[in-house]
Amino acid sequence: MKKIFYCVVASMAFIVSSCDDEITIFPEDSLSVPTFFKTETDFTQAVNGAYVPLRLINNQAKPYLAEMHSDNTYFARNTAFGATENQEDIADHSIPSEGGITANRWVEEIYREYYQIIARTNQILTTIDDAEFDEAAKANLKGQALFLRAYSYFELTQLFGSVPMHLEPVLDRDGAALPLSSEDDLYAQIIEDAQGATALLPLKSEQEPGRVTLGAAQTLLANVYIVREQWAEAEILLKAVVASNEYMLMPNYEDAFSGNSENKNNMESVFEIQYREGAEGLNGSFLYNFLPRPITAEEVGAITGTSNPQPVNGEGNNIPTPDIIDAYEEGDLREDASIMYVTISESFWEDGVYPIIKKYVEPHALHNNHGMNWPVYRYSEVLLFLAEALEEQGKDGEALPYLNQVRTRAGLGDPVGDLGEAIFNERRVELAFENKRWFDLVRTGRAIDVITAHGNKIKANPIDYYYPAGVEPRGNVFTNISERYALPASESSLNPNF
Repeated sequence: MKKIFYCVVASMAFIVSSCDDEITIFPEDSLSVPTFFKTETDFTQAVNGAYVPLRLINNQAKPYLAEMHSDNTYFARNTAFGATENQEDIADHSIPSEGGITANRWVEEIYREYYQIIARTNQILTTIDDAEFDEAAKANLKGQALFLRAYSYFELTQLFGSVPMHLEPVLDRDGAALPLSSEDDLYAQIIEDAQGATALLPLKSEQEPGRVTLGAAQTLLANVYIVREQWAEAEILLKAVVASNEYMLMPNYEDAFSGNSENKNNMESVFEIQYREGAEGLNGSFLYNFLPRPITAEEVGAITGTSNPQPVNGEGNNIPTPDIIDAYEEGDLREDASIMYVTISESFWEDGVYPIIKKYVEPHALHNNHGMNWPVYRYSEVLLFLAEALEEQGKDGEALPYLNQVRTRAGLGDPVGDLGEAIFNERRVELAFENKRWFDLVRTGRAIDVITAHGNKIKANPIDYYYPAGVEPRGNVFTNISERYALPASESSLNPNF
């Protein structure tokens, strides 16, 4: 079987006729729906293609919208370059919107790419049952498609609230313009799809590396139940993941994360986005997006180890805040594994010594082209989810050992104070810079209060948050704090229901 993500699915033209009296003819040698979706190879290629947008989503848009929109990371200004408003507005909670619509580039990108996955999985799910090939292979491929559709709608619902729900291939313009579905209806479908995936997917030990598994589907479904505060249902699923013995914590925290070419899909990985360095277009560049600017070629090379380092201008994104640095307890081994400090000689901010995200700093050969995978679910999160689900049901005695598995690896002992708060705080440092913080703030009802306080600190002490001396926050910073993003303006022109 071809390696996932290393096979580029062919483009397919879906042809429909608007004339009632005209028959649409599909040439036998064209890649239309009737001629393409027949064999196991066809569906394998189609499923591979459904994974592809995840690379673009996690390379730029999602770290901005899910991490830099929180109090974990912030935007580092390069006053010689000028504003990069799309990212700056996200960090400052000042995204311009009107009538629930915004023109922000990254909002548009993440919305479109998740719907790319949905469109591709809809085509698979509409046709796969009628195809004739090995039933076990068919179940596996169908389970992957159901997972990817459930995951995409889960992400969209967390980001936007109400969105259109497409469950069939779109054949014409009218079919594309569906009304917004309620969150309850969306979650019902997400749960149905995720449950379907759990009934079809194999264990990690039986699955090709990189593809979603039974454990991944159970974790996704448990995540949905936790957002919906269905704690008992989440507990059952998470205990099943633990009991499967398919996963373990890596002995050292820093080893939980992928290298440029090694350590991918390791024993702690439940699901991660696959990247590969090289010219095939499968690479990532997110490490470079997380660097303060301007940075010289020599300084870039010292971080990346590339043979052809180049200077990088523009403005820096996802710079760890003083808040996240202060969140680590004394002696927490994760701090040095997650954050490092670099000196930027041409910086306009203080002495140019910035914290940067260390989790994804791995030596690689080519500038702006690396192959580290992006973690979506790790086993440590399974343990923290399980601790949370148990604590919420008043089972503190059961919850504590799962929390302490994570803390012990970090070099820490028992937590102090309220157990629920301890679990919430543990998620922040254990999962820092993995696109979890904003969603955690929203689902626990803390987003408005936490971000308001965060914004007040920035406005009171901008130099602590990477503003050069004498540069003040813009007048509109933290004036549009909301739990949901506005929908993309480009899509509103196509859909009158927005």
